[in-house]
Amino acid sequence: MKQLRPSVEQALDSNLRRIEESTAALAAADDWILTYPPTGIRPLARSSGNLALQPKLSSSAHRFNSMVQDFFEDVGPLVSLQLGGSAMDGLLKIFNSYVNLLISALPGSVDDEVNLEGLGNKIVRMAETEDQQLALLANASLLAEELLPRAAMKLYSMNPVSKDSLRRRGPENQNRAAEQRAWKRKLNRMVEKLRDSFCRQHALDLIFTEEGDTRLSAEMYIDMDNTVEDPEWVPSAIFQELYAKLNKMASVAADMFVGRERFATLLMMRLTEAVMLWLSDDQSFWEEVEEGPRALGPVGLQQFYLDMQFVILFGQGRFLSRHVHQVILDIIDRAMRAFSATGMDPDRILPSDDWFIDVAQESISRIGGGRARVANGDREVNSPTASVSAQSVSSVRSLGSS
Repeated sequence: MKQLRPSVEQALDSNLRRIEESTAALAAADDWILTYPPTGIRPLARSSGNLALQPKLSSSAHRFNSMVQDFFEDVGPLVSLQLGGSAMDGLLKIFNSYVNLLISALPGSVDDEVNLEGLGNKIVRMAETEDQQLALLANASLLAEELLPRAAMKLYSMNPVSKDSLRRRGPENQNRAAEQRAWKRKLNRMVEKLRDSFCRQHALDLIFTEEGDTRLSAEMYIDMDNTVEDPEWVPSAIFQELYAKLNKMASVAADMFVGRERFATLLMMRLTEAVMLWLSDDQSFWEEVEEGPRALGPVGLQQFYLDMQFVILFGQGRFLSRHVHQVILDIIDRAMRAFSATGMDPDRILPSDDWFIDVAQESISRIGGGRARVANGDREVNSPTASVSAQSVSSVRSLGSS
């Protein structure tokens, strides 16, 4: 057995490289459109009689999945040589390589040298549209959550053991189960890397113009008291566009992530988080608001407050995590304290609670096609934040005046 091991390990590495190279070749021409398995690719055994249960992937992901399924069937007998771990580690490596290919298909990745690390001379077709970019995430999430773990099970299902043997090897089996859970977590972290790249790109597209100018600056609020005589009270354009983008993506994701709705919900929340954390951490924004030569005035504060309340209302139960909900409250508190430092009382300046809710809800209905009032508890039951209660304007306002 010991004499065979080096040759077998070399064969394993060779097969894994073949999967990686074949998948990369298809990624160069992948149109990033999800389809059922094409002719010539073996369907999943347990659902072969029902096309609707077959995975919808793009062409390179179908090839990756098919070759991995075959690979684990072939190496199953090698568990007796204690090479199962090598096969699992090898799959992690080539899946990470495939995820890097998917990241490089995002248009914004050309400026990210970290994402391109290890790709060498591989060429990947760009995912130009939002639908194509969501398909990248659908590929990665379905592979990591369902298809690759299912393939890995073949390693051990081909090596049945007796009940007596199971009892004797109890601790070993427990260790194996723990290793498999850790292996799945590593797969999911790779998908999170793609998800974060996707959200970062779309957040930057919202925040900056093509010329590199920011669309979310302190000046846009401070200038209102000097340049706007009779403002039209609607949320600022960047936040309206954020909501429109989230709505559109959520509609597309509903078809792409069937059975994985939680992943789609967390994706939308992560995009909202990327924008709001940028605002929270933008040092130049807060230096201008808190220490700049011109103070934030009543009109600017009212617009800023409306923008934040708009995000809270459209995000409840759909696009807003508990963490980001608190981040927004902290942002409001910081702006209110900066305004109070000028000697003015925000409670005397700002309109009533109902005014903010009505203006925000009008925009939510207009952009979202008449979606029901979010503030009154119309949340999605399966949302990870379904238990987050709507924060009233008055309670938020009390933070700034305390």
